[in-house]
Amino acid sequence: MNSMIKTIFKIPLYLLFAILIFSIMTFVMLLISEYLFLEPYFAFHIPNNSEFGFILILILSGLASVVIPMNIYRIRVLSIGKQKISGGITGSFIGIISGACSCGPIGFAVISTFGSLGATATAFLTNFEIPIRIVSILILAITFFTTLKSLKVECRLDS
Repeated sequence: MNSMIKTIFKIPLYLLFAILIFSIMTFVMLLISEYLFLEPYFAFHIPNNSEFGFILILILSGLASVVIPMNIYRIRVLSIGKQKISGGITGSFIGIISGACSCGPIGFAVISTFGSLGATATAFLTNFEIPIRIVSILILAITFFTTLKSLKVECRLDS
């Protein structure tokens, strides 16, 4: 397992892509979740009893930054060999999108745009933010292990 990950991330392009994904995703999710503020001045604050949500954001960003380059590597290797590619990157995007669900300042725009349906969706996402992030982490973890398995079987990398 470690040798497959080392094989992928010893290529500088994939390592750079992973760092870029982690940085951008963490920044955006911290901004949306209101841990990071840009106005009136740059500030970072973790309120009391919200440390778990912050840790989930870091885990989600870390998993996504590993899974997405692995799937891109897998797609590139299998497209060279003209083999059939089974699903894999879909799980990555589902996990990322479901993990970035906290509404914060976006909720007001949703409420004003969609009325009562928007208010219901905002209330749902706000109330179930932590469970949705946990489910998205589970989706990304499953995607990580299935990608490793497919790399071992389909790409025949030495482990």
